[in-house]
Order: sequence, then structure tokens, then C-alpha cells
Amino acid sequence: MTVVNSTSTPSLFARLIDTGAHQKLLAFASLVLLLIGFSIASPNFMQTSNMIAILQATSVNGILAVAATLVIITGGIDLSVGTLMTFCAVIAGVVLTNLGLPLPLGVIAAIGAGAFCGLCSGTFVSKMKIPPFIATLGMMLILKGLSLVISGTRPIYFNDTPGFDLISLGSIIGDFFPALPIPNGVLILFLVAGITSWILSRTILGRYCFALGSNEEAVRLSGVNTDRWKIAIYSLAGSIVGIGGLVMASRLNSAQPALGLGYELEAIAAVVIGGTSLSGGRGTIVGTLIGALIMAVLTNGLRILSVAQEWQTVVTGSIIILAVYADMVRRKKA
Repeated sequence: MTVVNSTSTPSLFARLIDTGAHQKLLAFASLVLLLIGFSIASPNFMQTSNMIAILQATSVNGILAVAATLVIITGGIDLSVGTLMTFCAVIAGVVLTNLGLPLPLGVIAAIGAGAFCGLCSGTFVSKMKIPPFIATLGMMLILKGLSLVISGTRPIYFNDTPGFDLISLGSIIGDFFPALPIPNGVLILFLVAGITSWILSRTILGRYCFALGSNEEAVRLSGVNTDRWKIAIYSLAGSIVGIGGLVMASRLNSAQPALGLGYELEAIAAVVIGGTSLSGGRGTIVGTLIGALIMAVLTNGLRILSVAQEWQTVVTGSIIILAVYADMVRRKKA
């Protein structure tokens, strides 16, 4: 008879800690509790129209959070996702409204602008060795200024671009199932999340993303060009932000050059709440989606309960602090 040493065989709980699965379960349980709590507090909360509004609000923040997840897993941070979203929307406005070019070219231009800005941020971090916090802070300010300069400080409207509003506000599912008018923006979110999750789990880019966050120096000593892979990851994150810019512009039917500041904080909060470690090397897209839903449900529920906007901001800031503290405690236990 073989005796198994319990000290050498990790328990199920230990394996859950190692994989971060318990954090996703905790985040999902928190989401369920929020839904139940707000449903009890207000009968209007669980209405179909309000649930769709929550999903619509999650679409943009969720896409930005997916992009931020890639960077944070590498051990970096990206403070420019909010203003980059605005910049990509402005680029789409210039191509579609000012130049009058076809819709596909506007979409390509927005995503391409996001990828190029991500490439610049990645170059600053990897080649120039500027700390990610400073590099992306600088990009945040640069993109904010460029958005105002290119647009002439005025919104750019898409009234003359047929079909642009359908990117976010249309409903392919609703056309076939009228009882489920889920906006296209939500479908884009889940499509982006699914593809990104596949990249992280099934491709060499995803493996190096985790490896860079776990021990970049070891990866470099093994002969891997870490600078190249880091630039690729930042570029991919930037292209995802470009998609978020299109979804936001479509929802507003305009590119608002003064918009964007503050979105990066909600994106980072969603990433951390979902279990991605700020120290890098650990994280999942599923957890990030749950975190984004928690942020949207919380904001929507507080608004329905007529909580003042300033107190909503206080709650959001408190959640960010608690999420970071929980991440620190989790890393110490690990």
C-alpha cells in the first residue's frame, strides 16, 4: 500500500491559491451579492432595460480593462488607456467625418492609431528603460493634448457616416431574438475578451506575457528578446484600446476630445478586482470581465439609490485600495 505524504501533495485549496482561481470565485461571489443587494434595495434594479444598461456601460470599460490586463501581467502599468481611447475616437472622426472616407477605413485607422501609440509606449519602457508608470503618464498627457489639437477642441460628430452608430448601439442578437436586445458593443467586448484570452493561453505571445511578469531577467538570460515581446504586448493592448475608442464614439455618435481621463482608473480597478496581480505574472481575462461587471453594477446601483456622484467616487476609490491590499495579502500567502 502506497502512503501519500500530505506535506508533499498540495491540497485543492493550495492549488486554487496558486492558480488564482479562488480570487475569481471571490470576485464572482461579490458580483452576485451586489446584484442581490441592489435588487432588494430597489425593485427597478433587475429590470431588463437596466440590466442592458449595465452591460452597455461595461462594454467600454471592459475593453479597456482587457487591454490593461495584458500590460499589468507583464509587471507594467498603463495610465494612458483612457486618453488613448479618446485619441483613437478622434482619429476615426477625422477619417470618417473630416475626410469623408468609408467606414472600414475609419475602423482600421482607429485600431492602427491605438497599436502605434502602444508601440511607442512599449518602446519607451523596453528600449529607453523608462518606468511604465512614467512612460504611460507621459503618453496620457501627450494623447490628451493631441486629441484637443487635432479636433480643434470641438467634438467631431458622425451624423454623415451611415452605420457608425450600429457598432455599439445596434443589436444583431435583437434582430433575431427581439426579447434579448443586447447591444453590439457588448458582443464586441466578449469577442475581444475571448480572442485575448485565447492569445494568453494558447500562443507564444501569451506565454511570454506571463514570463515577463514572473521573472523578466530569467527570460532575458535564456536568450529571449524581451524588448521585442514587450513592445508587441503594448502594441496589442493599444489596438484593443482602439476598439474601445470606436465603441465609445459609436455610443455617443461623436468623438469627444475632452473625454478619457478617469477611465484608466476604473480599468485598473477592474483588473485588480478580477485577480490580476499588480506585481505581474498572474491574471485572467475572465477575472477582468467579472471585475468590470462589479464596477458597472456598483455604479449603476448607487445611481439608482440616488447616492450623490461625489460619494460614488469615494466608494470607487475605496474599492481600488481594498483590491490592491487584497492582492498584497494574497501574494504574501503565496
